[in-house]
Amino acid sequence: MHATVLHAPRDIRLDEVPDPQLRDDTDAIVRVVAACVCGSDLWPYRGVHPNPQPVRIGHEFVGIVEQVGAAVTTIRPGSFVIAPFMYSDNTCALCRHGVHTSCVNGGVWGRPDRHGVENDGAQGELVRVPQADGTLVATPQVPDAVMVAHLLTLSDVFPTGHHAAVSAGVTPGSNVVVVGDGAVGLSAVLAAKRLGAASVVAMSRHADRQELARRFGADHVVDERGRAGANQVKEIFDGIGADHVLECVGTKESMDQAMRSARPGGRIGYVGIPHDAVVDLPMMFGRNLGIAGGVAPVRAYVEELLPDVLDGTVTPGDVFDLTLPLDQVADGYRAMDERTAIKTMLRV
Repeated sequence: MHATVLHAPRDIRLDEVPDPQLRDDTDAIVRVVAACVCGSDLWPYRGVHPNPQPVRIGHEFVGIVEQVGAAVTTIRPGSFVIAPFMYSDNTCALCRHGVHTSCVNGGVWGRPDRHGVENDGAQGELVRVPQADGTLVATPQVPDAVMVAHLLTLSDVFPTGHHAAVSAGVTPGSNVVVVGDGAVGLSAVLAAKRLGAASVVAMSRHADRQELARRFGADHVVDERGRAGANQVKEIFDGIGADHVLECVGTKESMDQAMRSARPGGRIGYVGIPHDAVVDLPMMFGRNLGIAGGVAPVRAYVEELLPDVLDGTVTPGDVFDLTLPLDQVADGYRAMDERTAIKTMLRV
């Protein structure tokens, strides 16, 4: 089979690799229908997180089950499934608390498990799925091509935006600011509106992303940053700032923007992977700010979000503005790296 391999910074190739095999009775083999490139994939692609040797990459996919191990009971060959970006058993104490990303039997696509067993990356033709019963969520039927894009967002980007909104405590009638106009930030706009936010500000400097933010429900767009951006937010929200701020970037500047944009007593939900981000505790103390978030436990949210995706209440797949065949994966990375695409979908 063929799979995406990162050989060196900005050196992405589609290599021939061995077909995966069932190893454990809890495994499944899934033929990938669609995968995608994540903003977090760009960090190793750019060499920010260098790898000493070529590595499989990708962690978002949907597909058709081809084989299941003897112990797998909740899915069967022929099922169309959504695979969250980390696998989990869905039964351990941490999973029961909704923190599937810390599952004692879980792991990450493209990285060795705790026993040194290599896991497949998601940007390939086939993927071995450990803990298949706990990880995979089957849809009622095989979707059409249009619905595939929306379902693919449930593997990561839409639940991650939802996690930002939940962590910030978004409630019906509240007001929200979203810091970051990448795929996660745009998904956070959609998630906040789905949770009933009365007014959402998208902080964006790019016309195409501003347009999509408005389609997802943003009521205002602020293109300033720093104090100027925070002052615009305050002007929109009664001179005091936002009830809830969703931080979807992970840099020092974006966290500072989030804290400046929140009103006293406001709450920040952060899901941007931290890169030199810092939290100003004295500011938090003095202004009674709350902060929560982290890596999104996607598996905890998929079944909650799935019905609204299936019935068209939300259309998170609109975040894909570039679709390529798998053999053009390098072009997909390049487009996102150069910001000529918001998010690339790979059809397999």
